This record gives sequence, structure tokens and C-alpha cells, in this order.
Amino acid sequence: MTEHTYAVIMAGGGGTRLWPISRKERPKQLLPLLGEETLFQSTVQRLANLFPPERILIVTVEEQAREMRLQTPEIPEENYLIETAPRGTASVVGLAAAVLQKRDPEAAMAILPSDHFIRNRDLFHYLLNAAFEVAANGYLVTLGITPTHPSTAYGYIQQGETLGGNYKYPTYKVKSFKEKPNDETARSLLRTGDHSWNSGMFIWRADAILKEIDRQMPDLGNALKKISSAWGTDVQSSVLGENWSGLKVETVDYGIMENAERVAILPAGGLGWSDVGMWSSLFEVLLPDMNGNIATNSKLHLALETHNTLVHGGNNDRLIVTIGVDDMVIVDGGDVLLVCKTDQSQKVKDVVEHLKKHHQEKYL
Repeated sequence: MTEHTYAVIMAGGGGTRLWPISRKERPKQLLPLLGEETLFQSTVQRLANLFPPERILIVTVEEQAREMRLQTPEIPEENYLIETAPRGTASVVGLAAAVLQKRDPEAAMAILPSDHFIRNRDLFHYLLNAAFEVAANGYLVTLGITPTHPSTAYGYIQQGETLGGNYKYPTYKVKSFKEKPNDETARSLLRTGDHSWNSGMFIWRADAILKEIDRQMPDLGNALKKISSAWGTDVQSSVLGENWSGLKVETVDYGIMENAERVAILPAGGLGWSDVGMWSSLFEVLLPDMNGNIATNSKLHLALETHNTLVHGGNNDRLIVTIGVDDMVIVDGGDVLLVCKTDQSQKVKDVVEHLKKHHQEKYL
């Protein structure tokens, strides 16, 4: 790493698939779902020895930034980039790149979600170093996750030919991006052996991604130029507000990466990665007992004839008893109790949409 490398943590999401614990006021990245640290704190601490705090930037919304500042006081105040409203990851990436390029014209940046789990920190550090080496040559680099099963929860990236250059890690040109597939397609992609899960982690030079934004999303590019020119001045907030609210909501995958000109992938096996995307994903990252059960945020779970069941307590005082229960997720959210089959936990997001539609905001 050099003094021109930065980490940008995208931290403004809602995490609705982990409802009812993840709420508007305290989304999943601000919660200690996997231990004593929150997912956000773990993401920041994972960057230790790679980036000093002054080279870690956080892009989020104001209502979440207050809690993040408390959780990681080492991050400088000026490194919080506050969205006035969520506008998708393309805008998040663009804002961070524009601010960084003004601060450091040679800036290169790693874009990292705030709510992922990575077990193998040493490999993660090695991959980031290798990716910055590729990005130095003008490539937009993504970290792919070698699939362990035919998942329908992730997008897929197809690798093409080996990228020329004497790189320290196997690196390939990206052939195509694919949306989240159905089960049959996922099985087919797994058999080909040349597809990775899309991790949502990207590495590139700030000037390279801004060039692609100008080419593919010129409205965003024009807005970023105005925001950049005002950044650090007395009119920073007003110019950001004027130019941000009208931006098209778009992901960096669809808006930029699918049609970008120089895209490379480092496929990673053994990273121990999870996006902690739904309750069932906790089975991938937490150690179950001898019956396959997991109890989080609760020391008082009495399990009788219970197998492969997740119980998340609302507090440490309530005794939760399960009898004859298999393959279930039980979440005590205080004012909400969620009970579902483990293989149906992805449908939690449908419940959230139902509550929004029927104006039951108090449960969101």
C-alpha cells in the first residue's frame, strides 16, 4: 500500500432482509449480530495495518453517521461523506471518487460494503494489495468469490482470458456480469467453473472510475463536477443538496461495470466471506452446537428435540424454549416476533414491503 491508497466503506443501506432486528434507526451494519462488535466496526477493524484512519472514508446518511462516529471515533469527521438521500451505489462510488481525486489526484480506492463478514483477514489483505497493483494500470478491479454452492442470492461474474502482466495473484478479464439466477441457472453456472459470486468489493483509481462515469452516466458525472468544485467551501452542503436529489438511483454494477472497458477480476476461494444477507446466512459464519442450533443475543435458549434452528433473543432476560423444532429461524424483535422456516428466510424482505404498503411504519 502507498500513501495514495484509500478505503471507502459504503454504509448507508437498510438491511431489510434481517428484519425485525435490522430497522431504519439501527440497520444491520450497526448491530452486533455475530459477536460483540457490530458489522461496521468489524469492517473498519479489518482494515487495520492496511489503511490508517485518515485514509478510510465512510459514505452514509446522517441518521446512521451519528452512531458510526460513536462506534469508530478514530475515523476523522471530515472523512464522513453524507448522502442527503440514498441514490444507489453508482452515486456513492462517484461521490467518494470525486472527493478523493480533489484531495489526492493520484488516489486509488477500495470500495467495501460495511456489512460483510470475512474470516480470512490475511488473504483479504493480500487480495487488496494484489488488486491495487492491477488497478494501477487503469483497470476497474472486482473481487469475486469462488462459489461453494449454486446460490440464487448473488449475482455472478464470468471470467475471461488471463490478464497480461506479471501480477502476484491470478487475474482475469471480465467476460460478463449476470443477474441473480434461478436455481437451474445457478447450477449450470457452477458447473462451468469460470464464474464467481459478485462480492460488491471493487478497487480502482479515482480518475479511472470518474472517466467511466462521464462516459456511461454523464448526468451523474456533471453533478459530481459541481459537487467537487464546491467541496470544502461554504457552499458544500447546498451544492450537494441541489445536485444529489435529482440523480437517478442506480447500482455501480448496472450503471458502470457491465459496460466498462477495462474490467478485471481476482477470484477468491478460502476467504470465508458472507454478505450476512439474511437470517439463514448466520449458519455459514457462526458455530452451531452439536444439534446444529445457534443462539445469538440470548443466553437463555432451552432447546429440546430441536435441530438446525437459529434463535436470536431480544434481550438476555427472556427465556426462549423450543420443543420439537427443526430447520427454523426464530427472532425476538421486542415488538415483533419472527418465526419462519430456514429456507424461507429470504422472504423477510416481502414482509417489509407489505408493512410499507400498509403504512405500518412503527414496525420498520
